[in-house]
Amino acid sequence: MRTALGLSRRGLGNVWPNPAVGSVVVSADGMVVGRGWTQPGGRPHSEAIALERAGAAAMGGTLYVTLEPCNHYGKTPPCTEAIIAAGVARVVGTLQDPDPRVSGSGYDRLRQAGVQVDLGLMADAARHANAGFFSRLAKGRPWVTLKMAISMDGRIALASGESQWITCPEARQIAHKLRAENDAILVGIGTVMADDPQLTCRLPGYAGRQPVRVVLDGKDRIPPGAAILSNDAPTWTDRDLGNGAGERPDPASMLAAMGDRGITRLLIEGGGNVAAAFIAADLVDEIICVSAPMVIGGNGIPVVGPTAATELAGLHRFHRVSVEPVGSDTMVRYIRN
Repeated sequence: MRTALGLSRRGLGNVWPNPAVGSVVVSADGMVVGRGWTQPGGRPHSEAIALERAGAAAMGGTLYVTLEPCNHYGKTPPCTEAIIAAGVARVVGTLQDPDPRVSGSGYDRLRQAGVQVDLGLMADAARHANAGFFSRLAKGRPWVTLKMAISMDGRIALASGESQWITCPEARQIAHKLRAENDAILVGIGTVMADDPQLTCRLPGYAGRQPVRVVLDGKDRIPPGAAILSNDAPTWTDRDLGNGAGERPDPASMLAAMGDRGITRLLIEGGGNVAAAFIAADLVDEIICVSAPMVIGGNGIPVVGPTAATELAGLHRFHRVSVEPVGSDTMVRYIRN
């Protein structure tokens, strides 16, 4: 199952609005005979690919899959029928698919056909792997990750605006990988005007996995020659997401509009006022903070702008889930309690 979860991550950022699923087929004599993961656009499904690669060796074997196999006809036939036809004896799953078109019926169909079904293996890891898919179905909005690249004292730039580069090259590679694993990236118009970012993933092998770029720009201030407009990756503004001209963007309504368009995972890259707006609205699910070993000082630009918070008791707390060195920097990941 750990292998299947690793395979599932290959689909992140490239399969929305579908879940990113991984599958491994183990033959009756204990050999891995097939692997698969959800392909771009959501089809084919991971189970179909793994079973095709396994061929006749799937007969009597076990399928490990990171989410419940589908049991409805869409653009492709149900994965449950492919599993039954392949003669798989046992399916090991993690969670039930919350999609109402599935929602337990996939496992039920397999049991009716005599397939042994075991659930719950590495369920927490599978839940986080598809947190965006679950969030869109349950809340109508994408999973929101706020990325921070800061000095030790929480600054993202000098008072002059200079910020390239606070973090080390290894940390910047991780930032590009995060872009590839999210369906969309959001920044404010201030970041576009100050840094002229491309907001693309420029790692080798990731050219075909570019996120939607979303800019909070209700007044149409993106310069015509901006780098964010210079390639084929799509760019939306808050106007495209239903915000009226000149109106202050409402984070909740923007996220709902993204969910309507199929976005399941959103990465917020800046700036401080954008981060403050989403934190104040209690809409940040995860924070990835990369801290560089330098001190900028109080005249530097803070990572989060002013909020209306007046009491510590009312602030939402996050749970630290990992700490790891990245080159000369330190990366900490938090998830909301």
